[in-house]
Amino acid sequence: MVTDWLSLQRTARREFDDRVAQIRDWHAPTPDTEWDVTDLVWHMVDEQRWIQPLLSGRSLDDAKAALEPIGDDLAAEWARFAEQATAAWAMTSPSQEVHLSYGTVPCLDYMKQQVADITVHTWDLARAIGADETLDADLVDAVLADIEPQKDMLASSGLFADPVPVPDDASPQDRLIALTGRDPRKAS
Repeated sequence: MVTDWLSLQRTARREFDDRVAQIRDWHAPTPDTEWDVTDLVWHMVDEQRWIQPLLSGRSLDDAKAALEPIGDDLAAEWARFAEQATAAWAMTSPSQEVHLSYGTVPCLDYMKQQVADITVHTWDLARAIGADETLDADLVDAVLADIEPQKDMLASSGLFADPVPVPDDASPQDRLIALTGRDPRKAS
């Protein structure tokens, strides 16, 4: 079965959209102990605003120069930049090369990274604001299947805390969350 990453990108975006709409406390702590809700959403907005310039073929330096500033209304900024990103993904061939901080990769690889980032941070945001933490099952399955073979590299990257042990019969979502250094059983 071929995974439709463009469809999954839209699903991940909708999942994050839904949680952003439920934010009442922008200073609530998140499972990432260095961030509160504001920091987490700002990170997501920042990630989304890079997508259109990078997918247009710009180098990192040129993309950085083209970035629009992030305004104060983070919910509105998420909507704006996420919409731009979704449109850019739809107009870009999965095989097109994109320049990232660690090298040039096919667009599809970048999309998978972004979908994984949104998925995991949707769970973080849901946990932080007390919203439903259940993520779309197809989204979780695809992200887990993509990153699980990379667990050693992820663990050594410093991007995530060490994986959290979970029971052998843990759900795919709990395995994904634990793989990225979060404890799906423990409230923040």
